[in-house]
Amino acid sequence: MDSRFDSPASVRARLRDVDYLSDDAIAGVVFLADRLGKPILVEGPAGTGKTQLAKSVAEILGARLIRLQCYEGLDESKALYEWNYKKQLLRIQAERNNESTWEDIETDIFSDEFLLTRPLLEAIRSPEPVVLLIDEVDRVEIETEALLLEILSDYQVSIPELGTITARQIPMVFLTSNNTRELSEALKRRCLFLHIDYPDMEREKEIVLTKVPEITENLADQVTRIVRSIRQLELKKSPSVSETIDWARTLLMLGVDSITEADAIETLNILLKYQSDIARATKELSADTSQRRPGVPRTS
Repeated sequence: MDSRFDSPASVRARLRDVDYLSDDAIAGVVFLADRLGKPILVEGPAGTGKTQLAKSVAEILGARLIRLQCYEGLDESKALYEWNYKKQLLRIQAERNNESTWEDIETDIFSDEFLLTRPLLEAIRSPEPVVLLIDEVDRVEIETEALLLEILSDYQVSIPELGTITARQIPMVFLTSNNTRELSEALKRRCLFLHIDYPDMEREKEIVLTKVPEITENLADQVTRIVRSIRQLELKKSPSVSETIDWARTLLMLGVDSITEADAIETLNILLKYQSDIARATKELSADTSQRRPGVPRTS
């Protein structure tokens, strides 16, 4: 298999070209996954760029992104394949007046023409380069993980009526998890592990400046400092990086040059999505500012 990347440094540089600011750990794991032909299990808080990493890798490779969005109750028919039963029934009815045997009909209706491919099988069968994103894998039941094991081990799928279908090319595979439940050891063994946490303040500021190019450096600095302080509170859900970007854009739309306490409080609903979190952050922002820098909430 030809390598897609020359070095971890080239991964980082190419990701930057599509406005994904990775660190050395992210670039290193993507490089190794390519060289070893292994999937990447990406864990971390929601909104830290796990899904975007897969999208950005697909973009820099010029590969097709195939996404399987996981959810409770996901089964083989939605993840792998199913037969087009209505079309099969129509074919059976059409053959009633012919002298075809059941064996002939069965061979016919269980052929490629009647197969409905779902994301996993589609990724395996694709002749073109593919990035397969299995998003929020921790949402499926443990039993459903078994559907992934054959694919992630040998990049092949067994269909009883058709036999074994082997990948025409080895896709890059990303599995994301918000760690809502423990994944099986069998699944973890097949993957390289990558944890993406909230970025440090300087990197998040750089992300804001990249994603919101019209923002001033001073405003970007204030945004990231306030978000960092808010994340240190005991919240149901801390602001994600994407919400930081949304907040920066909101402040620009409102014509804010320097964030005041009132500006921050009035726009907290962009950063926080639970009323209890908004109330806690409002209390912190409204506290005595005499010992703090203007526009920066104190932390607990």
